[in-house]
Amino acid sequence: MTTQPNPDMIPQETHIGQTALRVNDLEEITKFYRDVVGLSVQRRSDTSSVLGAGETPLLVLENDEDALERHRSGAGLFHNAFRVPSREALGDALARIRDLWQLGGASDHGVSEALYLTDPEGNGIEIYRDYPREDWPRRDDGRIRMGTYPLDLDPVEAAAAGDSGLPAGTNMGHLHLEMSSLEAFSDFYVDTLGFEVQTEAPAALFVGAGGYHHHIAANTWNHRTGPISGRGLSWFEVLVPDEESLDAVRGRLIASDIPLTESDDGFVVHDPDEIEIRIRVDSSTQ
Repeated sequence: MTTQPNPDMIPQETHIGQTALRVNDLEEITKFYRDVVGLSVQRRSDTSSVLGAGETPLLVLENDEDALERHRSGAGLFHNAFRVPSREALGDALARIRDLWQLGGASDHGVSEALYLTDPEGNGIEIYRDYPREDWPRRDDGRIRMGTYPLDLDPVEAAAAGDSGLPAGTNMGHLHLEMSSLEAFSDFYVDTLGFEVQTEAPAALFVGAGGYHHHIAANTWNHRTGPISGRGLSWFEVLVPDEESLDAVRGRLIASDIPLTESDDGFVVHDPDEIEIRIRVDSSTQ
């Protein structure tokens, strides 16, 4: 018997598109993401920069010299996570960070190996590569079992190929948020948008589509109590595969009395901590 997909579940092809940061110093932050992270500058104006890998835009920097530093109580970004396609690319990222910046940490999560750093305005960054999906550890109930273990950097360093930028095939693998309530996060991202819970950790929840270990994570480790404000995360995209999927998500939001605003290629909605989410059809699949 064929199992029918759950109509309230977001499609398995769903993934994160671009994310945007509100920054005080556009010149400095553009240079950082170009030289240290390894993104290429695809478009640039006096008010914004668009950076990416290959032909794919991944990060938008919005200049706002008057934006205040994020309030310590406010929700927002924990880190943007750039997923690279190989250990060689991860080794090259490690070399750039060591040469030009400071490595904040490195972890083996059982499903991936990850490097961590922070940009000059305090925004968290993860650069990581996944292990083969069939090797991801799972619990008895089938959920993914992620952990945080020391990462041996020697083989990562040895794999470096000497490339100065992130290769084509790099994407925004996931987004990790700081939220004021995991219950409200789950109500919105799981019960309404339709992501699936993949795993949990103390004061953290990891949700994804299509069995991926997580496209969006949330934590309450720093006890945020207020909505997003100030510099830092401005908005992010959730890309669905087709118009039918977009209509289904729109319908669930309307049924839950959650306001949305139509846009040229989808719609905009805000989560419980007022984080802006732009939901649209993935144009690369059309």
